Amino acid sequence: MSTVAMVLKIERKKLQKRAPADYSQKLRHLVQLAFFALNAWIGVQFYLWVRYYETGGQSMAVSRPPGVEGWLPIASLMNLKVLLATGQVPKLHPAGMFILIAFVAASWIFRKSFCSWLCPVGTVSEYLARIGRGIFGRNFRIPRRLDIALRSIKYILLGLFLYAVGSMSVEAIRAFLEGPYGIVDDVKMLNFFRFLGATGAIVMALLVFASVFVQNFWCRYLCPYGALMGVFGMASPLRIRRDPSLCIDCGKCAKACSAALPVDQLITIKSAECTACMQCAAVCPAADALFLAAPRKRRIPAWMVAAGVTAIFLVVCGWAQWSGSWQTNLPSRIYFELVPHANEFTHP
Repeated sequence: MSTVAMVLKIERKKLQKRAPADYSQKLRHLVQLAFFALNAWIGVQFYLWVRYYETGGQSMAVSRPPGVEGWLPIASLMNLKVLLATGQVPKLHPAGMFILIAFVAASWIFRKSFCSWLCPVGTVSEYLARIGRGIFGRNFRIPRRLDIALRSIKYILLGLFLYAVGSMSVEAIRAFLEGPYGIVDDVKMLNFFRFLGATGAIVMALLVFASVFVQNFWCRYLCPYGALMGVFGMASPLRIRRDPSLCIDCGKCAKACSAALPVDQLITIKSAECTACMQCAAVCPAADALFLAAPRKRRIPAWMVAAGVTAIFLVVCGWAQWSGSWQTNLPSRIYFELVPHANEFTHP
């Protein structure tokens, strides 16, 4: 860099207005924790519901929380195919399908915002990374070539799941979901964590350990659900934009980016990895140099993202409840028969 250029850069830094206090991350963490609390409540209620049937009706009787189906993404994809193919809402596990639709819609409008604003796994992963920064002073980044190769894993997994669901006929999907395995697949999911074996415990421990060192390790490299949201997020009209005339080249935005994107080198962030977390804009010390924008560079504040993703979730799920398409309605006798023996059913 020439002496003149260096002098101009220094003078520009002196003249540049400092960015006002940023509240986006406090708001995002509030939304994250609220959604995490919702999932925790659903988990506790679902556990009590399972115990009621496991004990033959001798424990506390609670209703089955349909929201637990949000943790069954493969069943949700199957039901979505049935809906698209027949125009009919499936009778079993419909809530999971509507939750998937809500998250896809939020990603389509607000980029992959589900991952950084709503996902409880993403929230846990983010706080594990905080622990890592507290211990080591920073999180570690995997070399670029290896990082790109590892990122492809989640898209490969997504492709396999989409192929598996896409190759099934509507009749085959209905037979699967309406069979014993499909009816209690949510119970089997719970039992996986309740009765975690040695292999599962080791894998979980390794993922937690890796997430302390590398921010969002699971989300970044292995989560096919996040990959799906990223694909739809590519169609979002929103982009993180950098104004080179106001940027002071401090590089703080790139260091803050949880997706390790070179924000400081780009004008517009188009990557499927961008989660609209706005951490890059939050740490930018130069006023108006970095922001989330709609077409024609219209600035999108954090409150609009928070309100938007929340509204989409509430409207979609609320409509499903209002229309009577939210609950899985099965006689209790079926659950008394199947729930205590959930682990005995194998994938057909």
